[in-house]
Amino acid sequence: MNPASLLIEIGCEDLPARDVQPLADALCSALCNALDSAGVPRAAATAFATPRRIAVQVADVSGVQPDQPIQRKGPALDRAFDAEGAPTKAAQGFARSCGIAPEALIQRDGYVWYEGVAGGRPLAEVLNEAVPEIVARLDQAVPRRMRWSSTDVVFARPVRWLLALHGGNVLPLTAFGLQAGNCTYGHRFHAPEAIALPHADGYAEALHAAFVQADSAARRETIRHQVEAVASECGGTARITDALLDEVTALVEWPVAVAGRIAQDFMVLPPEVIVTTVETNQRYFTVFDAEGRLQPAFITVANIASKDPAQLIAGNERVVRPRLADALFFWNQDRRQPLDAFLPKLEKVTFQKQLGSVAHKAERVTTLARALAEALDADVVTTQRAAALCKADLATQMVFEFTELQGLMGGYYARESGETAAVAEAIASHYAPAGAGAPIPDTVPGRLVALADKLDTLAGIFAIGQPPTASKDPFALRRAAIGVLRIVIEGDLALDLHAWLRRALEAQPVDSDGDAALEQLWHFVSERLRGILAERGIGREIFDAVAALGIRDVHDFTARAQAVSAFLTMPEAPQLAAAHKRARNVLRQAGGGEGAALDPDAFSDASEKALASSLAAQAAIQEAHLQQAAYTDALRALAALQAPVDAFFDAVMVMDEDPAVRANRLALLAQLDAACRRVADVSLLSG
Repeated sequence: MNPASLLIEIGCEDLPARDVQPLADALCSALCNALDSAGVPRAAATAFATPRRIAVQVADVSGVQPDQPIQRKGPALDRAFDAEGAPTKAAQGFARSCGIAPEALIQRDGYVWYEGVAGGRPLAEVLNEAVPEIVARLDQAVPRRMRWSSTDVVFARPVRWLLALHGGNVLPLTAFGLQAGNCTYGHRFHAPEAIALPHADGYAEALHAAFVQADSAARRETIRHQVEAVASECGGTARITDALLDEVTALVEWPVAVAGRIAQDFMVLPPEVIVTTVETNQRYFTVFDAEGRLQPAFITVANIASKDPAQLIAGNERVVRPRLADALFFWNQDRRQPLDAFLPKLEKVTFQKQLGSVAHKAERVTTLARALAEALDADVVTTQRAAALCKADLATQMVFEFTELQGLMGGYYARESGETAAVAEAIASHYAPAGAGAPIPDTVPGRLVALADKLDTLAGIFAIGQPPTASKDPFALRRAAIGVLRIVIEGDLALDLHAWLRRALEAQPVDSDGDAALEQLWHFVSERLRGILAERGIGREIFDAVAALGIRDVHDFTARAQAVSAFLTMPEAPQLAAAHKRARNVLRQAGGGEGAALDPDAFSDASEKALASSLAAQAAIQEAHLQQAAYTDALRALAALQAPVDAFFDAVMVMDEDPAVRANRLALLAQLDAACRRVADVSLLSG
């Protein structure tokens, strides 16, 4: 049978937006795996996804499986033939099961074998056999499934039709209690009747004619362009996030963007409140002017080309109005009292059963933030006040209703309460960074409050023995650790992070093995640091070379790692690393050499004198660079040692029979080792 397009479509009730694309991708992957496993030739595959369907179209699929080689292993030779070489009953039975005479069996590797060829099966037979595995892959792609009949059939939503075409032929597949046909369905309102497809190749075009844009990527771009155009008509620019765009794409089959108005009464609300209400709760897009000011307009993407757009717009405005009215009520009610008036209510809010209330956490954060400010010679008054108030908004009505606004609302309420702008800014930003790529707090007090908050969370959860596992991280400790590291690195904060983690652990209200918890927590944070630096091009060996020195100032650690990365581009670096590795091995085998006095008068070879002279000269240069934390320059100074080190190893035997000579040479190698371990352990680099 000639190759032709294969089309599989599963039609269902409206899927949850979060499941639409994952299900389509899972169907595409499972179908392609089934074809490939069976050896059925095919070309490229395309996945389609709308709220009411997932489908895959695979080009140039053969209608029959190629002939399949068969290889079966039979009994061992000593069981297959008797002493005279005649086939035993075991060999005869095996040959009979293969449909051949015993004489046709192949002898190899101590066994008898049957080798043959089986004719390829029709495509329909191959796919029907693969259906259970394909359905299982779909089940794994969604977290929740449902039943909709008396059978045991389950899926994300009730399945209403099944389409399977190979070219112009219907494949007799059975799944979800349905027999496959050649019918699909267009838009629920614009084209509700069944559409009989004459051929698999006309799928996307037939649906488009029935008001369904089946290609999710194309539909996504259609929505983007429509929203941008409508926003321009409103005199502004739409705020389009990838998450909202993806969700809206999964909610509609025939997108039509229209604008609505936000009543002027609601524009007194903080813009973040309106954005949260409109975007998060209603899946609408907000509009901003050229100066970044929120405009009293929103854009919704309808799933229908309405004959009366005014009615559609009025309906959406009517839906959003009560939500904004609630937000306005909360805003007015919360501002009737100063922000610090909410602090007593935090005593009734549990942070974690063993770690006490949010009020207790706020006290620990305040103490830690103040200590950080003192250690860094920062604004102690602002930092302490911001830390004391940073959790107060958790007791407000607005944050109770819109939890994603925590911190941000605290900043607004602080300003309304007469707190300084610096305090308000620190409160508003103390949850930052919100995620990968999100900015850290802009101000030093904000960074210190954010740092103290995250350190307390990390320390508390590790103190009670609930670190994250490979699959679960309920307290978002990985994000907290990455936040700590980014604040320290990007905020240029010179801190011994190990010591501050210990301090945070000591403040927790639980009895724990402090040293064990600290080392477990330090390892956890260090692994996050390894990942951050890997994203910046710092490889494992560079990380390990710096870590070998026990550097616990993360900002300093990063600077050293970047310097080593630059050092490795120098031609002398590999040879010097190899020489240092050799020196350390010699010192290790000799039991050390550190602390031994070097006697220049005991040198018997010119190479010893040359190396000692180079070490002395470079030590002074290196020290000057290290005083300025100019680690790249300090490592460049080491490059001058490469030639005298090579000459030394070529000319002398370190482990000389004379104990005095041997000790002097070991002392020289100890000085080399110390010089090569001032910035990082050079011996751990590739050489």
